[in-house]
Amino acid sequence: MDRAVRGSTILFSEMTPQSSWEGEFNDWYDREHIPLRMACPGFLSAQRYLAPASRNYLAIYEMGAPGDLRTPEYAKVKGEPSDLTRRMLAGVGGFTRYIASEPAAGSAVDAAGMDARGLLATFLRVGPGDRDAFERWASDARPAGGRLRLTRRLAISDGDPGDWTDLMLFYLEDGSTEAGGLAAPVAPPGVASRSLFFVRHGARQVAGG
Repeated sequence: MDRAVRGSTILFSEMTPQSSWEGEFNDWYDREHIPLRMACPGFLSAQRYLAPASRNYLAIYEMGAPGDLRTPEYAKVKGEPSDLTRRMLAGVGGFTRYIASEPAAGSAVDAAGMDARGLLATFLRVGPGDRDAFERWASDARPAGGRLRLTRRLAISDGDPGDWTDLMLFYLEDGSTEAGGLAAPVAPPGVASRSLFFVRHGARQVAGG
């Protein structure tokens, strides 16, 4: 994996289209929605995912810093959507949007881990009094089942819905986890958590690619 496709900040965004126009949604997302963002300064790459047996799609955008979402170019993309984009965004459900950053380089089990087939996303709500215990736990946390390729720890700076503070991304190569056998790491006492499993959907798009 070329390090140029990985940034210290991600935009984590889910959308669920209606079944009657899911194909059109995917075509729009791949051909318009992502390419427009890849043309903005600071955006490095984007990878889409799909939760098994559902229409819940996830896109993770890699950026250099949170400020890349405040450039004039990105403001234009957000503020001047096409008619197709307006129609698509008006019709999707299950929308989430989180901005999160790695305080330091993530621990690499495999340098190419970002292109692993499976992704387990674990959201956590850590109070000030639980931070030290959480940091000790997180340094060794890993899911049971599947072959772990990469773990990323990120601090959430903005998000909707919920008041999650932290996000851990576990990249897993073993596709058999789609059929079960995958268990998210159990958070320490006092720390609320929620985990979602996705499978890679399509190829990674890279800025300038």
